[in-house]
Amino acid sequence: MSSITINGQSHALPQDPRTTLLDFMHQHLQLFGAKKGCDHGQCGACTVLIDGERMNACLLLTFQLAGKSVVTIEGLANGDELHPLQQAFIDNDAFQCGFCTSGQICSGIAAQQEIKQNRPSTLWFDPHHTNTEDLKERLSGNLCRCGAYPHIIDAVSKTDDAKEVG
Repeated sequence: MSSITINGQSHALPQDPRTTLLDFMHQHLQLFGAKKGCDHGQCGACTVLIDGERMNACLLLTFQLAGKSVVTIEGLANGDELHPLQQAFIDNDAFQCGFCTSGQICSGIAAQQEIKQNRPSTLWFDPHHTNTEDLKERLSGNLCRCGAYPHIIDAVSKTDDAKEVG
């Protein structure tokens, strides 16, 4: 039987091949950290890390992820020790209502890893772009209806040495 690893635990894939990863996590595993926002991949509230890459869980069919490793917001902390970016969100007041926060944090971790790996963003054609502009571009797929963007950018930019996940 095929399986998927979520936050370090192996799970059998759902019987229904139409089950999205987000619905599988909500309905079968009671993992509600990744939020169902638009359910169309436009808001980023359901962002998770799959083998270290950020992806929208609402757009992925779980059966396609056999053998993959998924990390959600619930899998970032080590016991009582928060991931450095989780702590930075608290320290920088980087959330207001909190609905987008889990996706923002997962996306921020992936953005930091992309920068460390020198992977280009769409801004790289402009030789005058700043690191802040690059980070904003990389996080542009995650929407915050409360407008906490300046604090989110501060939190992610202050933890650029955060540990890798996934």
